[in-house]
Amino acid sequence: MSSRIEIISRVSGRRRWTVEQKLAVLRDAFGPEGSVRAACERHDVGSGSIYTWRRQAMSGELTGVRKPIEPVFAEVQISEPPALPAPLVSSPISSSIGIDLPSGIRVTVDATVDADALSRVIGILTR
Repeated sequence: MSSRIEIISRVSGRRRWTVEQKLAVLRDAFGPEGSVRAACERHDVGSGSIYTWRRQAMSGELTGVRKPIEPVFAEVQISEPPALPAPLVSSPISSSIGIDLPSGIRVTVDATVDADALSRVIGILTR
């Protein structure tokens, strides 16, 4: 009986990568169809190295990669806010109604409360 075994091994010792090799791996990992995992397998490199190289590239430590554009301030002009419309209902005196229910619950409502809605609420609270 024959069986197939695939042995995956890493090169022992420390590898030296040129700047061009690092940039090629970064393009492979973070390009339009890129995948860090696939780049790790194709180039036999650890994901930690790829992320370290990306950080170095973004900070300008690796040549061939530009630093991100620094943010700038935009001029802002503030205009006067539009005038607010007058309130629709103005009540010179605000009065409220307090209702003590037999259960000990106190309901306080404004004098302009909808009577039907108040009746439904009290009906539910007195059950």
